[in-house]
Amino acid sequence: MTQTLFESAEMQADAPRPLADRLRPQILQDVAGQDHLIGPEGSLSKMLEGGHLPSLVFWGPPGCGKTTLARILAHEVDLHFEQISAIFSGVADLKKVFKAARLRRQSGQGTLLFVDEIHRFNKSQQDAFLPVVEDGTITLVGATTENPSFELNGALLSRCQVLILKRLDEDALEDLLTRAEKEMGQKLPLTSEARSLMKTMADGDGRYLLTMAEQVFAQGKELNQDGLMTLLQKRAPLYDKSDEGHYNLISALHKSVRGSDVDAALYWFARMLEGGEDPRFLARRIVRMAAEDIGLADPQALTQSIAAWETYERLGSPEGELALAQALIYVTTAPKSNAAYTAYSAARQAAKETGSLMPPSHILNAPTQLMKEIGYGKGYEYDHDTEDAFSGQNYFPDDMDRAQFYDPPDRGFEREIKKRLSYWMKLRAQKNDA
Repeated sequence: MTQTLFESAEMQADAPRPLADRLRPQILQDVAGQDHLIGPEGSLSKMLEGGHLPSLVFWGPPGCGKTTLARILAHEVDLHFEQISAIFSGVADLKKVFKAARLRRQSGQGTLLFVDEIHRFNKSQQDAFLPVVEDGTITLVGATTENPSFELNGALLSRCQVLILKRLDEDALEDLLTRAEKEMGQKLPLTSEARSLMKTMADGDGRYLLTMAEQVFAQGKELNQDGLMTLLQKRAPLYDKSDEGHYNLISALHKSVRGSDVDAALYWFARMLEGGEDPRFLARRIVRMAAEDIGLADPQALTQSIAAWETYERLGSPEGELALAQALIYVTTAPKSNAAYTAYSAARQAAKETGSLMPPSHILNAPTQLMKEIGYGKGYEYDHDTEDAFSGQNYFPDDMDRAQFYDPPDRGFEREIKKRLSYWMKLRAQKNDA
């Protein structure tokens, strides 16, 4: 007789089971929120239709169905399902699993090895999978919340197909609550506003949503938003200052500032603070934005940013964070220019390419008689003593053509700088022609 996935996991049918486990899908079509993989044109659907399941890496946030999908796939293609966690397993554990898979293979039974948190294995541990994946001893399905491009070595990644699982959206979360109500035989005792709030608190994590729902069912009476918050407490947003999510959010913040979208910038700023980000890190980034993306288009941007950082250091949280928000608004709404950043980068490149060229002799000081005799300082014009306080002399090395690194745009304060540069360029041309 065909076993259910629950029975195949060697659990007793009458054992107490959490709601999330009782609602674990048994077939592919019941997996919520991943239609791009399991729909008629989905990648997994096509693989199963073709009768071949390659080794896979599931990349997605917590609670989106990675483990469930792996179990269902093993069931669909009649492979023995084996599960390990990279957090609790080492090379010795892998050797035991591989040995058992080889024995199983000799009797005609294949093995699907599901490795949760596969990114936790180091390079040598990941390399251990290569021979057994290549010779077909196991079909590997790894699960990770981290970007595989950064966390898995190239050799292993080249032998697997990466499938991206999405965080569950509003419709998928509502579908799970409907299934929960059917399983429990009653409506979830929440007001419509509280029900919406609980889905927001789940943050795309179906497992966490069902865990919260189980608590609500257990207490019995209908709850409004305040009652729900009191019962469940507030879960911190999914955010780890060391993982990819950190870099994704700071990228979103920086690009929102660069794009002059003040509301989006404030949103990402608040998201990072709510997730536990160090405000000092954000202060440093705002200063960097002022220098990199505004520069001299608004010289006050850097001043405002540093002042906000200093204010935070004096006041601390939460008062100091208002000063950072003010600076963020300033830099986001300031005119944008990367001319200074671009000029600096170009000058550095030129410095690398020209090596050790000497400055022209006329702008060298001559503190000794020998230096005077060999021409140091000869012909130098003191700009303040010239007409228009501009001599137009050459300040580049004699063996280097004049270069233009700084090209300010015609906006913000740099409009005035551009006028000055154009005026000096005209004077320089006149003096050189004279």
